[in-house]
Amino acid sequence: MSKSLLSKMVGAVALVLVLAGPAFAEPWKFGVMSDTQWPTSPDGKNPNSVAVNVINHLNEEFIQHGVKFVVAVGDVTDNGSTLALDTRATFAQALYNAGIGFYPLRGNHESNQAGAKEFQRVFPQTQTGVNNQTPAGAFITTSVYGVPPAVTTPTFTVGSNFVSLAGFEGLTYAFDYGNARFVLYDQFTPPAGTPSHSAMTANDAAFIGAQVAARPAGGHAFVFGHKGFITENHADTLFGNDPSANPALQNTLMTSLTSAGVRYYMGGHDHVHNRANVVSPDGASTIQNIILASDSYKFYIPANPSNDAKYNIASKGITNGPRETELAQELFTVGYYIVTVDGPRVTVDYWASSNGCGPGGGAADCDETNDVIPYTFTKHETFGYSLNGKEFLVPQNASYTVVSDSFQGSTAKILDGVNGSATADYVGRPLSHAVDTGWTPRACGTASAALTLWGMSSMVPGLAANETDTYVLSMGYDRENGHWKFGTGEFGIQARNATGDWVPAASLTAGESKFVVGPWKRGYELGTYGVDPASKTAWAVVDHQGEFRVANFDDAVTRSVCALEQK
Repeated sequence: MSKSLLSKMVGAVALVLVLAGPAFAEPWKFGVMSDTQWPTSPDGKNPNSVAVNVINHLNEEFIQHGVKFVVAVGDVTDNGSTLALDTRATFAQALYNAGIGFYPLRGNHESNQAGAKEFQRVFPQTQTGVNNQTPAGAFITTSVYGVPPAVTTPTFTVGSNFVSLAGFEGLTYAFDYGNARFVLYDQFTPPAGTPSHSAMTANDAAFIGAQVAARPAGGHAFVFGHKGFITENHADTLFGNDPSANPALQNTLMTSLTSAGVRYYMGGHDHVHNRANVVSPDGASTIQNIILASDSYKFYIPANPSNDAKYNIASKGITNGPRETELAQELFTVGYYIVTVDGPRVTVDYWASSNGCGPGGGAADCDETNDVIPYTFTKHETFGYSLNGKEFLVPQNASYTVVSDSFQGSTAKILDGVNGSATADYVGRPLSHAVDTGWTPRACGTASAALTLWGMSSMVPGLAANETDTYVLSMGYDRENGHWKFGTGEFGIQARNATGDWVPAASLTAGESKFVVGPWKRGYELGTYGVDPASKTAWAVVDHQGEFRVANFDDAVTRSVCALEQK
């Protein structure tokens, strides 16, 4: 490759990075957790109505994952008292000692004026970003589940550009970290006590819209609240008493979110893991509404019929209902979320532990008030998106062949495969797959940019978080390089394995690897892979999602080709 051609390629890569957002040398992570409530009886093991045992477990998980900060989406206590809020602040200390920021918001259990004032006092970081400033008078003493951790580190700042909604200082607030903006919304009573406030107002929506629009250039924006757009158990939402409330304001907010590229809204309140694409009342905007798994003693079942079917109807002024497409649902788990931001790409891992109600759940809500369950977390689901990719909604029994994308001259397409999932939510709605693509620029010595596929897996017992239906992936490769070994089986589609190494994609399947020269043909079994020199494509029959690229399987050859490219 000539130096002039290489220079042009480098320039093209730089341009794409500018368009896709700021470049960062390393991916970074943040954690998200939900309602941490506990009753004052009967076991008395979690002090002051706070789920201390769960919090301690999750703190250790977040520390092990190496997150930069943790977001908590409300109902951080059960009784909402000053002492309860102090308890929650006390047991954030383990995060501070590890240099991890903590950014909570209020839920309906801390919704009154006293809750607003105490929240501001014990979580001052929500106004400035300076963590580890819990007031001395807020620390509680208890021996339940161990003595609260002592303060071992100085204050530190996580995030920048902190701004609050006037009158809701540190309650409704936004900040930047890396190439992303975070907006946390509080719909409850302000510290002043007036005006009455229990649902989103036009002023609130304007603040949220302005903040997501001011995200870092080309970067991400994430929005959090306690209640959701469409709820699964409760009827009340961000906007009022049910999902049909205030459709004009719903349209306004969702337009501003989608215009700013917001893909995910995360909240709690329903104590069930649930992901759904929600369409605005006017049908013009879509947001993925993620309800977070419970971190408390409460585990709810969804309403039947669904709140979407019950309330988003013509008699309530909604003419394009139902508005919710279910993507994933899991009941009766304690869970948390690790979000990895890698340039334009975002990956969300949902980790969960059974709460003891059993894998099949039940026909009623479950309250585990005796905290004797060992929490053992495993990864239950992985999903994500990229600013430089696309999303394809694939219903059950529909073909994956709609998935097709390109980036910097590299192409990718699914040639065959069907969403064979038979999973449904609690009320029987089939779960669709939102398949997302994303890209990273071609690495030196490889034959294509790297493709990421998310959203093809189903949460089925016995299946790994990245395991999918069998499908055929085809990727184009560099037409100019003559050093690829096409006929030996040592060139083709690679995938990243669990340790992050690039290996032949076919080797990660449940099938036997078999190499073919020529185009893919129907009937090739799982594990078959090949190269078609006529179309300059490589293909593989696989059963997993993740990262893929076209390259030589021998690292020595890759290094040799890279050296030639750099001359």
